[in-house]
Amino acid sequence: MASTLSVWKFETADGADEAEKILLDLQKQNLVTVVDAAVVSWDPDAKKPKTRQLNSTTGAGALGGSFWGLLFGLIFFVPLLGAAIGAAAGALAGSLVDVGIDDSFIKGVREKVTPGTSALFVMTTGVVVDRVADAFSDVKAHLIETNLSRDEEAKLREVFGE
Repeated sequence: MASTLSVWKFETADGADEAEKILLDLQKQNLVTVVDAAVVSWDPDAKKPKTRQLNSTTGAGALGGSFWGLLFGLIFFVPLLGAAIGAAAGALAGSLVDVGIDDSFIKGVREKVTPGTSALFVMTTGVVVDRVADAFSDVKAHLIETNLSRDEEAKLREVFGE
């Protein structure tokens, strides 16, 4: 079964925390399988967002901290890094294109997740789409979605040695 990497963006700094509770409830109901997930919350007066991996959802098949660290670094911090570090990150970022994470994905998330907002990044399988959509119907969120095939997911794991 192919995995989907989804990013749900919320208009408040704590919106992703609320969505996390909904997501975990859906997993308990077997309406979605969460392979891995992370939350980004950005207080309105903070210079950069806070990030955390949802350890309660990570298990066999989880991508791990190196994946989330690189992805969040590319999205939120690379413009602040020196050229040499930025170039090294750029080389690693090239590997992500093979797995469905390209510059337009990174740029889109960077433009939408800003101070005062939050985001839930989640890799899932086995989604019962209509039931998940119903559960999130009252949540004010914007969904950015990248579908990953099995081959793309395997490449992603290979890139990060996991």
